[in-house]
Amino acid sequence: MPSSTGRSTGRSTGRSTGRSTGRRSRMTRAAVAALSAALLVAGCDDGTNSGSAKAAAKPSAAREPAWNARPASIASLGDSITRGFDACGVLADCPEASWATGTTVNSLAQRLLPYPQTSSWNYARTGARMADLPAQMRSAIARKPQLVTVLLGANDACRKNVADMTPVERFQEDFESSLKELRRSLPKAQVYVAGVPDLKRLWSQGRTNGYAKTVWRLGICPSMLGDSEAVDAAAVARRDQVAQRVAAYNKVLKSACARDKLCRYDSAVSGYAFTGQELSQWDWFHPNKRGQRTLADMAYRTITAR
Repeated sequence: MPSSTGRSTGRSTGRSTGRSTGRRSRMTRAAVAALSAALLVAGCDDGTNSGSAKAAAKPSAAREPAWNARPASIASLGDSITRGFDACGVLADCPEASWATGTTVNSLAQRLLPYPQTSSWNYARTGARMADLPAQMRSAIARKPQLVTVLLGANDACRKNVADMTPVERFQEDFESSLKELRRSLPKAQVYVAGVPDLKRLWSQGRTNGYAKTVWRLGICPSMLGDSEAVDAAAVARRDQVAQRVAAYNKVLKSACARDKLCRYDSAVSGYAFTGQELSQWDWFHPNKRGQRTLADMAYRTITAR
């Protein structure tokens, strides 16, 4: 009978179709599982899913600490430049004239901090070399500053003889270990690193200045400025060695800073040509108050840049 046949055919077809579909579904799942297992065993990468997996595993960019152009506290590390040496009087530190934390030169601290006199610290030391940075950094860490400034390296090149200059490898080790210690203790602290000033350019500018040549004879940076009038092959080679070492130091600073998301290296300092009006009248080497303001200008631009 038509109605009976229809019911029978429908039930039969439905069961058959269901069983067939179920088998295909199970076979598909099995094939996918087998393929997945094979890919895992073989270590295959078709370039499609791996990118998505990496993207999912990678921390969100929003979680990474962002540079703060208005830190609330500063600790400054370095040598005689950051101590304001010879900026106010002969052979004396003048921290109040420091580009970083001074009170009389519109310093970086005065420009950035709401309370510069109580939230900035100067741990620089006249005569310091890069080997002194780890200890200075530990002193800074104790204050938990939001920004650490570093201007250091000229004394590593300014030695009695070129053979006494700090080896690049040692310079790098001391700088990078200091940066790592800061990161372990204060992972969100920011770092501003100024390039080592161009000592050869300083010699070039002062070699024709009678006063500069006179005070340089007192023993200021002899590896570069000693016998400032000499232009024989030995003198030229000596100055070139010092210039090359300074360039190597700056390469170390720039490279290490580039690997740290919260570090900014300022090449403007190493490239700046200080004029006689910006240098101390007592040694024609250290920045005077005007030169200190110039350093503060450069640092402020780099720190507040987007």
